[in-house]
Amino acid sequence: MAAEIQPKALTRKPILLQRVEGSQEVVNMAVIVPKEEGVISVSEDRTVRVWLKRDSGQYWPSICHVMPSPCSCMSFNPETRRLSIGLDNGTISEFILSEDYNKMTPVKSYQAHQSRVTMILFVLELEWVLSTGQDKQFAWHCSESGQSLGGYRTSAVASGLQFDIETRHVFIGDHSGQVTILKLEQENCTLVTTFRGHTGGVTALCWDPVQRMLFSGSTDHSVIMWDIGGRKGTAIELQGHNDRVQALSYAQHTRQLISCGCDGGIVVWNMDVERQETPEWLDSDSCQKCDQPFFWNFKQMWDNKKIGLRQHHCRKCGKAVCGKCSSKRSSIPLMGFEFEVRVCDSCHEAITDEERAPTATFHDSKHHIVHVHFDATRGWLLTSGTDKVIKLWDMTPVVS
Repeated sequence: MAAEIQPKALTRKPILLQRVEGSQEVVNMAVIVPKEEGVISVSEDRTVRVWLKRDSGQYWPSICHVMPSPCSCMSFNPETRRLSIGLDNGTISEFILSEDYNKMTPVKSYQAHQSRVTMILFVLELEWVLSTGQDKQFAWHCSESGQSLGGYRTSAVASGLQFDIETRHVFIGDHSGQVTILKLEQENCTLVTTFRGHTGGVTALCWDPVQRMLFSGSTDHSVIMWDIGGRKGTAIELQGHNDRVQALSYAQHTRQLISCGCDGGIVVWNMDVERQETPEWLDSDSCQKCDQPFFWNFKQMWDNKKIGLRQHHCRKCGKAVCGKCSSKRSSIPLMGFEFEVRVCDSCHEAITDEERAPTATFHDSKHHIVHVHFDATRGWLLTSGTDKVIKLWDMTPVVS
């Protein structure tokens, strides 16, 4: 009898398409050129490079323009081919790229900040350039005239910036861990609200204008999903990194979030599931399961003649428990815990296999990622890192 042929399991891993090398310093930001076999990058070595794929299959610079100061960030608009570049000296310089991407023509420059520009966004519909800097200032300028339209001082240096064209709300994440929402008018802005959920600084923001969700990555290794448009105040934690989260991107057509960080991990989260908020940790002087006193509860220790125990918290119910009553570990993907975390014994018994089913996939990029850009039309992901290398990945096995 013929042997039964078992179907091969899909690897569902990103496929490395290309390594783009040649920068002398860290590539702070890079983007895939839509509808072209090309990449635009800005680097700490003061260069702006446009890399085009040659007949050999390799990417070589068609443009290598040297700026007067290290290039910290950029914003590229494919429709107008306008390239806005933020510099370490606080200047924003704008260029127009030629149709064949072999020439860049200076348009204007303006002193937007007193120190390093950290983020730039160009809003074509309003002809605005939004930016943040290490001077703790958010600023916006008219891209036609180059004139300043206004500014706002943030509580700390900002490293995350997103904008919603429909409501004209700008989202600013800063190193204090705070996210600030401002409402922009033509020449003034008003504070809408601020919120905080991270224990570390915010390093990246990503906005989904359809579901009206804001995602924030942090030095505390976590990602938080903020429900801005629906259940206001809802914050869902995503725990999938072992080091600071550096960059975020969102695939709207599949409702998948891509997060990358210093650990080299590329994590793809399925956001098309009903996720649960993590509970608040409860305060108690004794274990809320066995009533044993914790080590600071001197009165109960003396009355019961027992040594106090160390306090822990169950990640599922939030109760304060001792080590004996929380001896088990479990993943809780719907709460964002893809890794095993401490849970009390009763919650461990109640968690089903279905609830333990992963909602994210994990991949190793083998470099320290500082920035990502996702091209949804082709399913390509660009990662740039401190190793001065740009990598292009085919994500269609994963993001589909």
